[in-house]
Amino acid sequence: MSAPQPLTPGVGTASAKLVERQAGSPTGAWRPGDEPGNRRFLEIGDLTLESGEVLPSTVLAFETWGELAPAADNAVLILHALTGDSHVTGPAGPGHPTPGWWDTLIGPGRAVDTERYFVVAANILGGCQGSTGPSSTAPDGRPWGSRFPWLTTRDQVEAETLLADALGIRTFHLVIGASLGGHRAVEWGASHPERVRNLALVATGASTTADQLAWCHLQELAIVGDPFFLDGDYYSHSVGPVRGLGLARAIAHTTYRSAAELDARFGRRHQGEEDPAVGGRYQIESYLDHHSGKLISRFDANTYLIVTHSMMVHDVGTGRGGTEAGLGRVTARTLVVDVDSDRLFLPEQAEQLAKGIPNARRATIRSLHGHDGFLIEAEQMDRILRDFLEEDEA
Repeated sequence: MSAPQPLTPGVGTASAKLVERQAGSPTGAWRPGDEPGNRRFLEIGDLTLESGEVLPSTVLAFETWGELAPAADNAVLILHALTGDSHVTGPAGPGHPTPGWWDTLIGPGRAVDTERYFVVAANILGGCQGSTGPSSTAPDGRPWGSRFPWLTTRDQVEAETLLADALGIRTFHLVIGASLGGHRAVEWGASHPERVRNLALVATGASTTADQLAWCHLQELAIVGDPFFLDGDYYSHSVGPVRGLGLARAIAHTTYRSAAELDARFGRRHQGEEDPAVGGRYQIESYLDHHSGKLISRFDANTYLIVTHSMMVHDVGTGRGGTEAGLGRVTARTLVVDVDSDRLFLPEQAEQLAKGIPNARRATIRSLHGHDGFLIEAEQMDRILRDFLEEDEA
């Protein structure tokens, strides 16, 4: 009897869409002994968290550009988004796998002119690019892993104030943050109003919405559902939860771009010779796979959970009588920037910031690209920020 002929590929072949993910280690975190690049490190010591727990032997990794003026009045603090780091400007190279993520805005002759300003950017507390986080070594000599405590936006800001103190900066001429970095920026303005002269809040909000919480929850589930997550203690294993981390990134990336852009850019086109009718991929699927693969080579799954948690619990009004009262604490001259096609941080959130912060002004980036428009629309962002800073000097 002849062997049965294979049937037309069925649902079982859907697993072929799982692009093979093999990071060089179970994490893409920077580790001591790796090339430091332009990173510098501040040993903070024991840091008391908002929860009351103490994080011992805390370190912040940071980079600086330019020179601090004798009067220490030209400092600018740049606060990165969820998967960013301290490498805000400059080329890729040893220790820095990607170019500066806001290279178009910070540098000689740009809106934040590094020949004029002393620019500071730190890797967020809980991060994985040199600051103390879950992949760091705990006092017992083992990675923190599952034992690393949950952090809040206020914890991260308090660590950054200690960095400012160490650098001799009492007041920042400008604090600017985008997306999750904007959470920290508004918290800087509310917690330390006397230390912020100008504040720029870009594509961000005063608190996390239910819609944002939903997207964050799905990303958390993607990571913890990976069989190699091992409750966060995967560092001693050859494979970590890279599939889960990649899926979390793909989910997030769909919120960073607009539906109109994805339709215009990819439509329903197939990826190469693949046929979606029999289990192949569309171009949009390949695009998300590409961004997933890029992230796992430089990021850590536990850090993704820690930083996402800080985003979820963010509310500038907590313990201050509500959001309106929290925003009312800000005394800095404030610029609020939104992106008109942003489907993650909606224009209504920008309006809440602009109305709640005394004398705040608002500007809008016009873009097809959605949330990432603050990175992509370089000319608009440069002009908006340049005008804001020049008005202050005038």
